Amino acid sequence: MTRVEDLADVPGAPGQTSDATRRTEILRIANDVIAPFGLRTSLQQIADGAGILAGSLYHHFTSKEELLVELIRRYHADLDSIGDIALARSDGSDPRPYSVQIVELARGIARCAVNHRAALQMLIYEGPSTDPELIEVTQRRPEKVIAAMLRTLRTARAAGYIPSDIELPTLADRMCQSMLRVGLDTSRDKAAGDAVAVLQCKVLLYGLAAIAPTDGSLDGSTAFAAARDVIGTWTDDEDAEPADRAAHIRATARAEFGRRGYEMTTVRDIAAAAGLATGTVYRVIGSKDALLTSIMQSFVHKVGTGWTSVLASDSTPVEKLDALSWVNINALERFPDEFRIQLAWMRQSPPAVYPGWSLATRLRQMKLLLTEGVRSGEIVIDTPSTEMLARCIIGEQWLPENILRDLGKRQALIHARDTTLRGVARRDQ
Repeated sequence: MTRVEDLADVPGAPGQTSDATRRTEILRIANDVIAPFGLRTSLQQIADGAGILAGSLYHHFTSKEELLVELIRRYHADLDSIGDIALARSDGSDPRPYSVQIVELARGIARCAVNHRAALQMLIYEGPSTDPELIEVTQRRPEKVIAAMLRTLRTARAAGYIPSDIELPTLADRMCQSMLRVGLDTSRDKAAGDAVAVLQCKVLLYGLAAIAPTDGSLDGSTAFAAARDVIGTWTDDEDAEPADRAAHIRATARAEFGRRGYEMTTVRDIAAAAGLATGTVYRVIGSKDALLTSIMQSFVHKVGTGWTSVLASDSTPVEKLDALSWVNINALERFPDEFRIQLAWMRQSPPAVYPGWSLATRLRQMKLLLTEGVRSGEIVIDTPSTEMLARCIIGEQWLPENILRDLGKRQALIHARDTTLRGVARRDQ
């Protein structure tokens, strides 16, 4: 096989490419290699994927951080371009139906996410780096596409497509974040990004419920009571006695994993933050994977118990979907560090076996619930498959953390009801 550096070393060789072209090709390969593994990907792995020697890779990138920064900058540039085009079209002169305009923008965002999976990996999964440039690019919000979505939604509201009681800035942010999640392999699975984006738009715009439920009816459901009862039993490792050294280490590690990201946190970091010797942490807990597992077992048990109680309740499918959202909202509000750590398992190749939680089990439960709702006529939506819809709903039930923080739990629940059950737009337009 002819390698990239073989051509580079032969002046005038057929197919010889410029440094810029080779750099672009290396970035394309790095995108594919990094996407499943994140920051733990080594330059050697990228060089192997590109069919070049590691030394040749340093001719184009002096460090892994420089390569990551370039990947994320290109992602931002493509996303900004989508926002610029949409902003130029959102002056009210577009004759197409508002649903088409919204979905077209959403699909563009989703396509960008699929094309830049490695950058998305950094932005969603990884904690902050010590590299200043990497910190700068990972903290940047996709302001242009959010602004474009907001302007499109406002134009649609002026025409009566979206009711006046819907908070449009929050909706625009939510829709953009939902479309970006289409780039995650476990969210999309093997489905086409466009198809997933269209389905998620249908859910967000029109909701699942054939008849929009009121807040009062949902608050009074048996499923909601079951969720509330389980949430009331939740405790935190921080509630443990100070003498419990293992609980102290877990609480410290949880905060460090949530702040730094799993990949970037070492046992030495955890020991320093806990005021203990590194050897002590190893003796009490074991390996970093074992420590992570011990932290997450409690979290997944809490969420899993909530799911079990809600699904076993004597309620309708729509009421159960609502109660599951309430479980997730409270889990995210009470245990934000665990939620961030949980994202590590959303990779195609997770760092360890996820303790006590199976995506396959949750998908099966969600598919059964959705199928029951469709058969009874309570849920109405046109979907390519129940599998795709189940993945979509499981993802949407975990609200973006910034939206929960800004709205608070009760308003976040109402927002979830609007965007997954009742819908925010008129179905007849």
